[in-house]
Amino acid sequence: MLLSTGLLLAGIATAAPADEPPSFFAPLTELPGVVSWKLLGKATTVTAKKGHMVPRYTAEISALDNTEVKVQGFMMPLEAGQKHKHFLLTVTSASCSFCLPAGPEGVVEIKSRTPVKFSYAPFIVQGKLKVLASDPMGLYYRMTDAAVVPQ
Repeated sequence: MLLSTGLLLAGIATAAPADEPPSFFAPLTELPGVVSWKLLGKATTVTAKKGHMVPRYTAEISALDNTEVKVQGFMMPLEAGQKHKHFLLTVTSASCSFCLPAGPEGVVEIKSRTPVKFSYAPFIVQGKLKVLASDPMGLYYRMTDAAVVPQ
């Protein structure tokens, strides 16, 4: 409680719109050459045959499948440690280490070439994006052969 009060008083925390999770960082700004979370967020979930929930993508999202892209976001590690080759990149910073800060449209699974040092600050990752049709874990996006873009 004291930490969050101190952050609020210091002006670090920002108020998020009612439809977005809270974050201690300002919302990400759109950058030229970086895939927009607004675009990725246009994916919806529909009920398919046999009651399975599957994603439905716009033509613009589908066109990104198997292409080299850049995405900016916040690291959410999948296991303990300082460096990670497999993690989630999210549209907002995590407020709880056990909770996803967004739905499947606000998360990209990252499989990087080399380990990436954990950071609370947002960063840009570049790699081959896969738009997933029916992932068993409910993911919509996966990036492979990824690397952090130096800033």
